[in-house]
Amino acid sequence: MSMRLHSPVVLPCDADCSVLRDAVVDVADDGRIAYCGPRADAPAFSGPSHELTGVLLPGLVNTHAHSPMTVLRGLGSDLPLLRWLREAMWPAEAKMTARDVGAGMLLGAVEMLRNGVTTSAEMYFHGEQLVESVLAAGSRVVFGAAILDLPGTPWRPMADEISAWIDADGLRSGPHERIELGYGPHSAYVLSPETLAEIAGEARSRGALFQVHVAESLDEDVAQRASHGSVPRLLESSGVLGGRVLSAHSVHLSEEDVAIYARHGVGVAHCPGSNGKLASGIAPLRALLDAGVHVGLGTDGPASGDDLDLLEEARLAALYSRLSTMDASSLGAASALLLATRGGAAALGRDDVGALEPGRWADLVHVDADDPAFATGLDAPDEQVLANLVWAAGARRVTDVWVAGERVVAGGESTRVDRRAAQAAVGEVSARLRAS
Repeated sequence: MSMRLHSPVVLPCDADCSVLRDAVVDVADDGRIAYCGPRADAPAFSGPSHELTGVLLPGLVNTHAHSPMTVLRGLGSDLPLLRWLREAMWPAEAKMTARDVGAGMLLGAVEMLRNGVTTSAEMYFHGEQLVESVLAAGSRVVFGAAILDLPGTPWRPMADEISAWIDADGLRSGPHERIELGYGPHSAYVLSPETLAEIAGEARSRGALFQVHVAESLDEDVAQRASHGSVPRLLESSGVLGGRVLSAHSVHLSEEDVAIYARHGVGVAHCPGSNGKLASGIAPLRALLDAGVHVGLGTDGPASGDDLDLLEEARLAALYSRLSTMDASSLGAASALLLATRGGAAALGRDDVGALEPGRWADLVHVDADDPAFATGLDAPDEQVLANLVWAAGARRVTDVWVAGERVVAGGESTRVDRRAAQAAVGEVSARLRAS
């Protein structure tokens, strides 16, 4: 159903991060944006019109998450990465059923929508149940089927399963293309170069996204660095790069690694919150952006992140960039917001989300301005409005969210899912996992 949204401030998240005043967004019957711009220049419109009072912006794009981990939130919270994985996460995940994954994803999707995140790139298993939960909540997912090669867990059946699924249903499916399928090989320290190259070939042949963890911590890939110099060099020499590749974390990169990514069009999912919590390090964000690498933000999983709040990640990204470069101008509010929107879409190789432009999906977020963060007024200078959104308001005043023009959050709550029931279901799963 078509509609018009009118707001005192609209942030289309174009390349210049424009701030539009007294502007409207028109949504067509197909759920895509028909117009975004000043109300004075808008075409005639006879459909329903909704008056908003705050800031309207695109749905946020979470480029790296393991959202079903809501059932494991807080587990092993003071461990470094490899101990956290081996001692806490992997043993617990081995006990999780498909139903558990569905329960965790449902709450994760609801939580993200309440924080303005309409698209998430998920690396996990039990894909059918994960996708069902995303559709129930009304959000979008880029699902990368987790592929590992561990004792008792061979990699090939996992890869073959997602290949067959893509061949049967296509890359994108569901209402308004809410589902995209792809590959999620875990890392170069879990899978061999030959295996990674074979999976990458399967992904390229289908135009699918290849999501992989790279250089998250210093002690994870010692053998790979000894044999190849770095994981990006390993990926390049093995023929993995090319096509759609998303490198998650990418903390410990050299100048040569950054150049490799730029040369091959690799996207990066920057996860400052998780990297800080696990003491993994600070990614060279400024160097990546200066090299022209497409960078988005990721929350990582809610057992390492822990909050599935992408505007908080935008704030952390700017803070860490300034600290690591000792330059207060290293990353401003506008650039941070673009990482969470347009940049994230580009990192995933998507041109249909992440911005309010004609032809893109009408995934929209309304941030209510009735908050101390906006006490200086929405008529303040553009830079101040953006600063107040990113530095002060964050996601706590997200009140309304639309996906493909459908209102999936109203008054801060899901219109589709009983949040308290979803929370209770996760609590039950968590208690059973602890007891088993």
